[in-house]
Amino acid sequence: MRFDHDALRIREGEHVNLAKCPTLVDAMYSSKNEYREMLADHVVQLSKLQQVHYADNRYALLLIFQAMDAAGKDGIIRHVMSGVNPQGCQVVSFKHPSAEELDHDFLWRSNRSLPERGNIGIFNRSYYEEVLIVRVHPEILAMQGVPDIRSNGAKVWEQRYQSIVEMENHLHRNGTRIVKFFLHLSKEEQRKRFLDRIDEPAKNWKFSVGDIEERKYWKEYMQAYEACFSATSAKNAPWYVVPADDKQNARLIVSQIILQTMTALGLSYPEASAGRLKELADIRRRLKEEPE
Repeated sequence: MRFDHDALRIREGEHVNLAKCPTLVDAMYSSKNEYREMLADHVVQLSKLQQVHYADNRYALLLIFQAMDAAGKDGIIRHVMSGVNPQGCQVVSFKHPSAEELDHDFLWRSNRSLPERGNIGIFNRSYYEEVLIVRVHPEILAMQGVPDIRSNGAKVWEQRYQSIVEMENHLHRNGTRIVKFFLHLSKEEQRKRFLDRIDEPAKNWKFSVGDIEERKYWKEYMQAYEACFSATSAKNAPWYVVPADDKQNARLIVSQIILQTMTALGLSYPEASAGRLKELADIRRRLKEEPE
């Protein structure tokens, strides 16, 4: 079963209301076995596409994942990308910025981790934190030492949206294709997953007091996400709001979107030139003539 992922894509200039976006939709699978088979098939297809992508060496692919805590980012990255060759893929998780990073512009640390042509880059959180968590907690902005930050007021967010859009347009012009996923989790499902992390000893390490503290700002985060998506989703760098209450279904939706994105690139193995074919023929002849 294929999912109409286009319905999840935010159009350029669209005003986003997350309350109207589902956190749960009809599953693409009818049983756990079918889910496993579908995901395995997606993983195989993605592995094959990645090999061609690496050899083609014309594009870079940047996948961005943003979500509230416990939405399943790590699980999606682990399951969907399980068949990808590590030589052609890099996962970067952005934590609290260091002192060095705070002394640069807000895009600096992520720009250092952008994927090369032929590679897939995955950002587990990203530069979008600078218009999400920083907007919800403006005291972080004060620590960044940006000049005239107080006089700029609300303009700082519009300026950052503009910087992000301009940067993503620049990357697109130079061969980087960007796909951005927001794993849309309901507050009730997050509560259940938090309780699960507390009740299962093997999951205790995933939970911290900070997670429950951030939950208090749910409304503020939704407003920040809505403003961000409305300002930064574009044809060349779209946002997808993926229903995430069903972890398995979310993985299938994300993997399908990645597959369709890569297929649309028209990837192919490089064709050997006449000179190269002659060289290979000569090497083949010499190998065949070697004594056994």
